[in-house]
Amino acid sequence: MTGHDVLLGAFDSLFDAALDRLGASVTSAERDDARARFAERFAGVLDVVGELDVAELPAEALGGMQTSIRELSAADLAGILASVPLAQPCHDMLRAVAVQQAQQKLLDQLAMQADTRWGGN
Repeated sequence: MTGHDVLLGAFDSLFDAALDRLGASVTSAERDDARARFAERFAGVLDVVGELDVAELPAEALGGMQTSIRELSAADLAGILASVPLAQPCHDMLRAVAVQQAQQKLLDQLAMQADTRWGGN
């Protein structure tokens, strides 16, 4: 089984657990759409593990994930829903900070290499 298949299978299982926890149901088209959106958001990971031959997730691990979904409180669910739209802006901010730090390191490294034999500034 490929890593791609294992991850999508785990998503399906956890999606069912989430629906059960919410007491909700979806059509097969909505399920397919949710699966497609998951695959789109995690495309990088799915591409990397796409052709790897891996064993299925251990039943105990998947069961633990399902149990944690079932045990979420209403406040936990609200917190998760509130944090989802913030994920991309937070990612963008972290990327900007990383770029600034890399630029500063480059400037520091160049400054350390400056030739000061003739007095410099």
